Formats: sequence, structure tokens, C-alpha cells
Amino acid sequence: MAELRTFATAPKAGEPAVSRPCPLCSSRAVGKRWLAQGVEFLRCASCGLWRQDPQPEPSAVAARYDHSYLAYETARHLEYRSIALKSLAEAGLEPGRRPDGGSSILEIGCATGALLSVFKDRGWSCAGVELSPELASYARSTFGLDVQACRLEEARLDALSFDVVMALHLIEHVNDPRAFLAAARRAVKPGGRLYLITPNADGFQAWLKGQEWRSAIRDHLYLFSARTLGAMLKAEGFRVESARTWGGWPAGMRPRWLKKPMDAAVKRLGLGDVMVLRARPA
Repeated sequence: MAELRTFATAPKAGEPAVSRPCPLCSSRAVGKRWLAQGVEFLRCASCGLWRQDPQPEPSAVAARYDHSYLAYETARHLEYRSIALKSLAEAGLEPGRRPDGGSSILEIGCATGALLSVFKDRGWSCAGVELSPELASYARSTFGLDVQACRLEEARLDALSFDVVMALHLIEHVNDPRAFLAAARRAVKPGGRLYLITPNADGFQAWLKGQEWRSAIRDHLYLFSARTLGAMLKAEGFRVESARTWGGWPAGMRPRWLKKPMDAAVKRLGLGDVMVLRARPA
């Protein structure tokens, strides 16, 4: 499966930053350290979650997603939409197969709205949340979507109102993933589903490349594994139903003939570079 290329921002002088304990277990004990793109990632010695430390304050993170982010997304959103639909299908979510008894969907970090528009065209009741005001405006004007320009925790949403909540390549960017998941839990209906796609820090590529892993970048504040993200989901009232991964031998790496068999092997073993988790309220 093809992969999404991550939007990467240039360093900005004077960004406010703060050191934080592990959000999963509250420990400050450090196991491994990675230095990547001028920032440091620490692996919690207690639970294994990777976090960037220190990490930029929320205001600094928001400031990164300016007009250049709009240009980046609009140049690629149709390609990304195609990849995202294949990724979600790994976890059983397809626009043409609506849940029994309802078809309401919320996408968090919906960018231009290109993906959400496919669900809208298939008859779903759609809503979006997008941090960038420029992208939220684009989604409203281009696809006629109901998109709020804010963080999920700030959004005006009816409680327990969505059959499906999805966030693709987003949770690794947020300062407080526990608060993010708590807000998602408030939004999803009993019996509904949450779908998360994020890099897999326990995958083969992360093991092979270490601090040179393509997902160890300054814009990622956390690097999850199925185990650490599953534990955080459990702590916030979810039960993981499915965890699938894909992506093995790095593209362009020699010997190139290894890519096809390695991709198949890591997918079978759950050691892929990217993962999709499907969870439901416990």
C-alpha cells in the first residue's frame, strides 16, 4: 500500500516549549533517546511510549499550520484521499457500507475535507474539525461540509452523537493525546467506532532505522505502538477491536527485490510501519 507523506515544518526561532512527563503513565524515567531533526525523543522506561521532550506549546503547534499547509494539502488531497480510503478499509470502514441504524461521521483533522466528502456523497451525515482556519474554510466552500476551525476539545459537538469518529495521522501531532481521546469518547455513540491511523513505533522500519526513522520528525510529538496506543485508549474508556499494520521494506532501499516479500511478512506479523486501530466504547 502507498503511504502518506507527512507535512513537515521548518524550525521557528523562539517557539515556546515545555518538558512533560509521559501522558500514559506519568513517569519521567527515560529508557532510550533519539535525536532527530534537532529535537529529542524519549522512550518511557516504564510503559514504552515515545514522546518528544521538550515539546512545543499548543500555541506554537497551531502556528505551524498556516497558508503553506493549505497549499501542501490542496496539491495532494485527492492522492491522499485514495490512500486513506484503502487504509480505512483495512479496519473495515468503507463509505459504501454504513453502520446498522445510523450513518453519522466525524473526521478530526479533516484538512481540505476531500476524504469526508466521499462519505457525504454516499449519504452519510458528516461533520469535521480542523485546526487550520484556512483549511476549514476550504472544506466548507469546496465540499459544502460542516467543519469547525478549532481543536477537538474546543469543538461544539453534541455528546454521543456519531456512529463513526476518525482521525488519520493526527494523534501523533497533539500535545495532550489523553484529552484528545477523552473528547473523542464523548463524541462517539454507544456501539459506535473510533478509527485511528498513526505510525507504528514498534514496526520493522522503526527498529531498522532508529532515530533516522521517517516518522521521527519534529512535527510528531508522540510515537505510538499498538500496545501503548491501546493502553491509552483503554484508559479513556475504549476497547480495541482491531489493530492492523502495513509497510515493510523502505521504498528505494536496496536490495529492492526484498520489498514485496518483506511488506507481506511485516503485515502478517503486525510489524508494519503504519497502523490502523479500530476501537469502541467499553
